[in-house]
Amino acid sequence: MAALASSPSATTRPGVHFEHHDWLLACDNTGTCRAAGYQPGGGDLPVSVLLTRHAGPGQTVTAEVQIGDAWDASGESAQEAFPLTLRIDGGDLGTVAADGALSSPQTAALLGALARDTRIEWIAPGGTVYPLSDHGAAAVLLKMDETQGRLGTPGALMRKGTRDESQVPAARPMPVIDLPALDDAGIALSPDEHTALLRELEAQLEPDACPSLSFGNDGNPVSDLSISGLSNGKRLVSAHCWLAAYNSGSAFWVINAEAPYGPVLVTTDGNEYYRGRIEAGHKGRGVGDCWGSRTWTWNGETFVGSHEQTTGLCRGFPGGAWSLPTLVSEVREDASPAGSDGR
Repeated sequence: MAALASSPSATTRPGVHFEHHDWLLACDNTGTCRAAGYQPGGGDLPVSVLLTRHAGPGQTVTAEVQIGDAWDASGESAQEAFPLTLRIDGGDLGTVAADGALSSPQTAALLGALARDTRIEWIAPGGTVYPLSDHGAAAVLLKMDETQGRLGTPGALMRKGTRDESQVPAARPMPVIDLPALDDAGIALSPDEHTALLRELEAQLEPDACPSLSFGNDGNPVSDLSISGLSNGKRLVSAHCWLAAYNSGSAFWVINAEAPYGPVLVTTDGNEYYRGRIEAGHKGRGVGDCWGSRTWTWNGETFVGSHEQTTGLCRGFPGGAWSLPTLVSEVREDASPAGSDGR
């Protein structure tokens, strides 16, 4: 998965991301955990199961399934995959609902099967058999128990015990980010001011961090700068930064509205900016069956990490099979006009 770099001051610590063989775990900063498993590595029949469990005592696991042959990222063709039949070690556990959700008995049977070496299969309406790998599942479910503080409790998935369930930590509150009203005014720069600002921006970067940000042989800037209004006397400036085989990125800085601009780097991996939010999204490989994305939101002083996720392992689902966040937040927008204080 492509790395999404940023300055330390622009991030909020996300949750847990853990991969082992054919399984992946993503737990967000509130404590909700999602585990995704797939077909055996190299298999040409894409199938994926998502297990979700919220933090806190007494929380149950929900499960859902998708197969790749009838999948698109919008979900419009997902209905063609159902009804799927779940089969464990040759035993028929019935069909799965049209939305892909497993029943409670099916979920319990699946969790039990994942804890041991077993054969898990999904049978499509046409008779095609989609094997689900259990390779890595035990380690991922154990990590889920550890992350949520369930080890040694009756509700643990992998290491049950008699420790009181009430000792399981409660869910953590979702962070709230107040997005102030924005000043839409940009900055009109003279050629000399443009050159001076570009040199300030370049000075904030590590060597070769932004090969597209450059000056010509005559010393004049080659790169175009885009400047947007923020609030509190600050502006956002961006410039194209790098281009790879199937990803690209732009750099974003917060600057003062007037010289000296004092740029502060947010990220070199951004893709777009819209109304107080910088978005970054990159493919894990060229076919686009796995993505990583991140959002930074303006809080009136700086850009802070507000969302981060992947779509899972690269296993043949166009656009990715699931949304697996490790960072979530609530963004509250101030729709009032910007006042004299710039908010």
